[in-house]
Formats: sequence, structure tokens, C-alpha cells
Amino acid sequence: MVSRSYSNLLELAAGGGGGGGGEGPLPSLGRRRIPRVVTASGIVPDLDYSDDDAASAASSSDHSSAHSHAPRERAIIVANQLPIRASRRGGGGGGWEFSWDEDSLLLQLRDSLRAHADRADDMEFVYVGGLRDDVPAAEHDEVAHHLLEGFRCVPTFLPADLRSRFYHGFCKQQLWPLFHYMLPLSPELGGRFDRALWQAYVSVNKIFADKILEVISPDEDYVWVHDYHLMILPTFLRKRFNRVKLGFFLHSPFPSSEIYKTLPVREELLRSLLNADLIGFHTFDYARHFLSCCGRMLGLKYESQRGYIALEYYGRTVTIKILPVGVHLEQLRSVLNLPETGVKVAELLKQFCDQNRLMLLGVDDMDIFKGISLKLLAFEQLLMQHPEWRGRVVLVQIANPARGRGKDVKEVQDESYAMVRRINEAFGQPGYQPVILIDRPLQFYERMAYYVVAECCLVTAVRDGMNLIPYEYVIARQGNEKLDGILGLGPSARKKSMLVVSEFIGCSPSLSGAIRVNPWNIDAVADAMDSALEMPEGEKVLRHEKHHKYVSTHDVGYWANSFLQDLERTCLDHSRRRCWGIGFGLRFRVVALDPNFKKLAVEHLVSAYRRTTTRIILLDYDGTLMPQTSFGKSPSSKTIDMLNSLSRDQNNMVFLVSTKKRSTLEEWFSSCDNLGLAAEHGYFLRLKRDAEWETCVPVTDRSWKQIAEPVMKTYTETTDGSTIEDKETTIVWSYEDADPDFGSCQAKELHDHLESVLANEPVTVKAGLNHVEVKPQGVSKGLVAKRLLSIIRENSLLPDFVLCIGDDRSDEDMFEVITTAAQDNCLSPDAEVFACTVGRKPSKAKYYLDDPADIVRLIQGLANVSDEMHSTMPTPVDTADTALR
Repeated sequence: MVSRSYSNLLELAAGGGGGGGGEGPLPSLGRRRIPRVVTASGIVPDLDYSDDDAASAASSSDHSSAHSHAPRERAIIVANQLPIRASRRGGGGGGWEFSWDEDSLLLQLRDSLRAHADRADDMEFVYVGGLRDDVPAAEHDEVAHHLLEGFRCVPTFLPADLRSRFYHGFCKQQLWPLFHYMLPLSPELGGRFDRALWQAYVSVNKIFADKILEVISPDEDYVWVHDYHLMILPTFLRKRFNRVKLGFFLHSPFPSSEIYKTLPVREELLRSLLNADLIGFHTFDYARHFLSCCGRMLGLKYESQRGYIALEYYGRTVTIKILPVGVHLEQLRSVLNLPETGVKVAELLKQFCDQNRLMLLGVDDMDIFKGISLKLLAFEQLLMQHPEWRGRVVLVQIANPARGRGKDVKEVQDESYAMVRRINEAFGQPGYQPVILIDRPLQFYERMAYYVVAECCLVTAVRDGMNLIPYEYVIARQGNEKLDGILGLGPSARKKSMLVVSEFIGCSPSLSGAIRVNPWNIDAVADAMDSALEMPEGEKVLRHEKHHKYVSTHDVGYWANSFLQDLERTCLDHSRRRCWGIGFGLRFRVVALDPNFKKLAVEHLVSAYRRTTTRIILLDYDGTLMPQTSFGKSPSSKTIDMLNSLSRDQNNMVFLVSTKKRSTLEEWFSSCDNLGLAAEHGYFLRLKRDAEWETCVPVTDRSWKQIAEPVMKTYTETTDGSTIEDKETTIVWSYEDADPDFGSCQAKELHDHLESVLANEPVTVKAGLNHVEVKPQGVSKGLVAKRLLSIIRENSLLPDFVLCIGDDRSDEDMFEVITTAAQDNCLSPDAEVFACTVGRKPSKAKYYLDDPADIVRLIQGLANVSDEMHSTMPTPVDTADTALR
């Protein structure tokens, strides 16, 4: 159930607080920005005033001299948790006290953005999310008012049971393990899919959407949603506001398609993410897995557009952003400057360095994916294989409390404690403890002190979305003058650090100077530890300097600024597109098309058809009259009768323009006396059944087939599911039934191979949807349209009606020819031209119809009109049919 806080938008518009009593009006979010959904005249009291009234009221404000009337850019940051810490006053008996959570990434991105001159303070941030503490229902309004007024935060209050099923249920038991490559092969391994938990997940996402609706100004605000807890949220927002400016960033890994496709609600999540304008990932691997899932499960193709990866989804461009998050440099540096940090560093130096011991440091959450036990096994192996390190090297493992709960967490804890005891008993000496396990919560300054003293940092997670521990370590090792004095370093001393990182964490690709390891290979991790300890000082310095240069320039502010800039760029054309929603429930999506692209109205077409006398009708076959998915491609008797009725009208020139062989078309349409046929992209043309086939381009030597066919056969043998279709003038390699990724890869290789071997032949190599085709140069369906227009003009006739319908890229040539024919004086000055594609997608056509069934109904309707007109009207003398004789 949605919280009552600010659910009364009349109060919000009037500036009244939800807490009641004598509190003052709510602070404005910007310049008293009211959500667009409630600014219509008459809906909200006191909003029916002019801009002059608003300006006059603003000028009387105490703050009018300090603020401009121009609205500031605003970003609504949405996440599972607000960047807020809450506590009860007076031990739980009083009200609430709130403070910023300095460790929250959401707060850090706002503060760090101020360091970027191009962003500065001109963007306002509003946060929407939950609190860690349960707030009684009676206090919801008061708490919401306080958070909005003091922190620009809008809390989502969830009932305890719903929150548990949402977070500890679906998020932590199903999504989180799956995204970390853990399949629910048994109830103990992550838990089987539970529909009730899924419903809780959807319900919570809907509650978040409702809270956003209370504060959003959809034409101006940017919405940035964070992480896997809210993957359904984009659908709810896009359904309410088709043009909402919406970004999503996933902070966890995205698994390979083989893992992801086991999720029963896989399509719902994918489609919802695609309702965002910009989707961000930490690494290319995560983005590649997402794109592969979109290709395999939704049939979507991606392409690179001037350096950006983009997907076309129902006319909308969904951009993919790949950029790892960074650390908050100012926060880290301020903590390093704290007096208590220096005291702790001195204490650790005395404990380790003064005893001639080197510290290896691990900082991990106590969960199954952080690889703590594997790290301990590798350290044990190091001590076994390298006795010289016994008594000299200490592994300090800081184990943060697990964020989840359950049997697996308890097992990890028990295993880790047991291994620490075993190693210490086997290799411990008086005054020497090989492993120090710290499982109490540490203050941030304490953790930074450990970084400063550690010779090497070990991050050996078996799977992790990003992990900023190595970045924090690098900044800490750079230190400052105060710490240099404690460490005994001179002003000119060059800093050093060493990192051993897992290949399976998000920060690994950006740390090229680290020693990368497979954490499952215990021997390799042990060797990496030894290499880190033995590495020459000069090389450690070089590696550190390389890392520090990257980490210090790619901080959290750089990441946030880059994401918001790309979100702005992606949303630039929102206002120029025609948008409408289709689909129900979680299958909802928005179609966005050019303003001039509209659905073909049957009434308009029939009206034009009735009042014209010289008509050209060009029809594609596969995907237009016949669905692409049909197993049998031959036309039905109903289709034959329909085309016969249409082509018998002597005012019509009706042509079927296909990529099929002419022998196939002759066989299928042998009973259509007046139907014109164009085969193999229009290379062959037959005006009527009894007419001879002619060619639209000069006949060329086809010896090139002897070169192309053996090459295609090689790829067919190595690509399961691919086929070759040899036509008279063309040859096609199709991979429609092959694995989409492998087929696409093979198609690119084949395309390049054919272009190379056929470079001196009069042919072109074209890559289409699931196929590669070789055909004579200059051959296209546009030739058919040009040829027919030429025939009619030679007979001193000018068409006054042109209808061209097709479904794929090869039909675009026809659309282009007929839409420019009027400029070339090939059509009557008042000619009616209808270029129509199948499906709502970018096209040179001006019109569209939804599917082949709509096309068939349209053509059948025109055939019925022709029959009706023939029964009531005399046949004109000068007809289109005359031109064909």
C-alpha cells in the first residue's frame, strides 16, 4: 500500500506540510515546481494564475534577489535505500533524528559533482528511496515532511512483511544469487523461483513509481534509477509518462545469457530495462551479456553509433553506457587528514613494521561470493610453499557484516573461523599470528589506516559487481604530508602499492597494473601473493603511479557527470518524436516515431482509390502478404483470388515484387492473368502472365557464382542451422535457424570474405536480416518502380495513384523511388502516393500497418471496391492496362 505521506497533492501544491500543526509551508523543489500531472487548470487550487502573478509573488519573496526565475536542472535519484541515517531521540521514546550517510554512493555522486565545472551547482537533486528503520504508520507524514524539507528526500514506507519478501526474498534469494552465477539447483542454493516473492517485487517497484509521481516534473526532470532492486520501475514510469527522461545503472554483474535465461521472468525484466533511455554497466562484459540476452530472447540487434552502443526498441534508441564507478576523492582525503587516522597508522606501524612484518590486507563482506575462504587457502599455500615468509607476513582480513542473511552466510562464517584457527595453529609462533580476522565493525578512518600500512591488498571475490576496495587502497597509499612524516618518508619519496585482484570483479579491467588471478586457482593466488611481496620496489612504484592516475581522474563525480551528460544527449529528441504506449502489464513499451510517420487510414486510401483512374500497386510478398514466420510460403487460394480481383481492374497495374526465383513465382501465380511479377529483387520482370520475362539491367556473366558458392559452403558446414539458396542471378546464405550470436559472427566473416574474393566481379555483397546475399550490381526493387513509371510515361499516361507496401530493408528502394517520382514529373501533379511499411519502425515510408493480416485486409478491401466499381461504371478508354499491352 502506498504511504500516505504527500499523497494529498492538494496539500503539496498549496505548500502545506503533511505533519500538520503549526509547521510552515513545504520548501520548494526548485522554484515551487508542481508535478505536471496536477498543474492543469482547475485541478489544484491557487494554481490558476498567470506568469505575471507568479513573477509578482516571487519578487516579494525574501529570497528573490538570490534566485533566478529560470528552473534549475533537476535529477531524481531513485534507489532502494535513501542516503540517510535515522535514529530515535532519547533512546527511542522521542521523535526521529536524521543525518546524511556519508558512505552512500548516492550522496557522494552529488557532492563530488560540484568539482566538475560544467555541472557545478546548477543541478538540484531529489532522492526517492526507503529507510533502514521501521517508521510507525502514524509518523509517516511527519517523517516525510522532515526529510523533504531538510534533505530533499522522499521516503517510501513499506510494510515490514512486504519489505522482507521484496528485499530478503526476491532480491537476495533469487536475483542476487542468479546475477552472481549461482543457479537454484536445490532449495539450499539460492532458493527456487517463488511467484509470491515476484509479486512482492513488482508491488514495491509500483510503490516507488507512485512516490516519484508525487514530485516529478516529467518534461524537465531526469530520473536516475539504481540497481537490481528496481528493475521493473522503468516500465511503470514509462507507462505514466511516455517521454520521461530515464536512466538506469546496474551496480551488480549481469550474467551470461545461459544463466540469465533460467529466470522465469526474464523477458519482463529485459523489457522493463529497455523502457529506460540509458542503461549503465560497470564493464563491457556485463553490457555484452545484457545485449546477448536482448538478442537471443527478444530478437533485438545492437549497433555502434559514433562510439555509443545503441539498441532500437520500437523506434526508441536505448543507449548502453559502460563506465565503472569511482571513489569520492574528497571524502577519502579528508579521512586521511583526520588526527585519529594518523594515531591509528602509528599504532599499526608499531604492531607490524616495527616487528619486521609485512601486512597483506583483505577487506570483504562476509558472504559466499567474496572468496574469503579461497583467500585463506591461498595464504596457507603460500606459507607451506615459501617457509621464508613464515613469521614475516601477516594476513589481516577485515570481514564486514553480510548484507543478506541465511544459512549460506552462517556457513561462510563458520568455515572462515575454522580455517583461521587451523592456519594459526599450524604456522603461529610466539608473538606471531599469521592471520588476524577482524569481524567487528570498523570506523572508516581505521580501515583507511590499514590501507596505508598494508604492503599489498588482496581482493579475490569469485564474483562482484564493482568493488571499490582497490581504489580506496590506491588513494590511501598515496597518502599526504602528514602521513608521510609518520611513515618516515621524505618529500621526494615515490609512493608504491601492490594489488592482487580477481578477474571476476568489475574494477579488474581498469587496474592494468594489478596482478589478476583466478580466485579458484589456489596455487595461482599463492604465487601472486609471493610475486607481490618479491616485486622490485621500482616496479611497485610504476604500477602504483599508473593506478593512482586513473583512480584520481575517474572518481565518482566523473562517473556521475558522464552518465548525466549521456542521459541528456540520449533524451534530446524526445520532444520531436510521436510517442504512444502499447502492450499490457509488464509487456508495456512505447513506440516512438517521426511526426510525419502515421498509420495508413483505410478510409483515406479507399477514397483516393475511388477517385483515381491510373493506378500502380507494388506489393512485397514475404513479410507483407505472407508472414515471415510462416512455415509454408506458398499463397493461399484466398490470396490468389484477392490479387486476381485487384489486377483485373483495367485501371490498375498490380505487381508482386519479390526476392523469389521467377520459376517459383510462375508456379504460385499461374492463375493470375493480369498480375505483374518481379523476381529476384526485380532483376526479372514480367508484365503479364502471357508476356515474356525481361531484365531490368543488362544480363551479366554469372561465372562469379563459381567463386561465391564454395566460400558459402565452407561457412554452411561450420555453422549449424545455416543454408544456401541458389537463384538464377543471386545466391543467398541464410542463418535464420543458427545460433544468433554465432550466426551473426559468421555472417560478418562471410561478408568480408566474399567482398575480398569478389572484388573484381560485377556484383555487390549485402548483409540483411539473418542472411548474406550476393547479387548483380545495380539490381534493387527500386528498378521495378522506375521501370513501371517509364512504361506508363512512354504511353503518355501519368499515374494519379501509387500504393507501395513492403516490410524490410530491400523495400526501402521502392519507397524512395515513388516518393520522389512527383519531382521527376513521372506522376500526375495531384497524384496520391502511399508508401507503407509493415510494423512501426524507422522507414522511408510515410505510413505503416501493424502486420501482414492488416495488409491482406487492406488489399481485400481494394479488390472489393474494384469489383463494386466495375459493376456500376463503364471501363475507361485510357487505362493503366493499356500501357501494358
